[in-house]
Amino acid sequence: MASLPIRAAALARDTNETSIQIALSIDGGELPSDTDPRLLEATSAHASQASKSQVISINTGIGFLDHMLHALAKHAGWSMALNCKGDLHIDDHHTAEDCCIAVGTAFAKALGALTGVARFGYAYAPLDEALSRAVVDLSNRPYTVVDLGLKREFLGQLSTEMVPHCLQSFAQAARITLHVDCLRGDNDHHRAESAFKALAVAIRMATTRVQGKEGEVPSTKGTLSA
Repeated sequence: MASLPIRAAALARDTNETSIQIALSIDGGELPSDTDPRLLEATSAHASQASKSQVISINTGIGFLDHMLHALAKHAGWSMALNCKGDLHIDDHHTAEDCCIAVGTAFAKALGALTGVARFGYAYAPLDEALSRAVVDLSNRPYTVVDLGLKREFLGQLSTEMVPHCLQSFAQAARITLHVDCLRGDNDHHRAESAFKALAVAIRMATTRVQGKEGEVPSTKGTLSA
């Protein structure tokens, strides 16, 4: 039986505003062999976790964003390392946006051809009183609808307005259709985190390989190309 291809990618994204290195493996396990050495040196980040199935290390310079990306990787089943040096002396916008663009870009590159996968995924995720729903389509047609009902100005050092923008930036770069709604909740931390966890579980469903569908495009059109 032929082994399944490894769904992993490593890349660097450098602009005048941010310098980002990322490595991502959709199915967990070890990080790809071409992972930037700077990422391997940064595994002591506070949003780090290592087990036999996953390696996660996130350091964006924004604690709450680290927390959200850690939750996304953990519950999607990814191994992911990300390091960013951004212009936080200006504000959090460029760093948060570019990190999520980098995650989406690495995800799309790692996923590769859209064959043999479930394509659609959905999930509900609670966090105490908060409940969020996420629905995704690996459509190659980026589109996002996000309604989280956040009220605070900041979550830690992350502007609350950046939470939906991060989800939009990820979906645009990942070339997926994404709907995320927080259905209820009083605490904005809980609302945001339940949304990221719901997204993670929905993505895990959508990227699941369907036995017997190897090489098949999950579309009536016969293609999911751009």
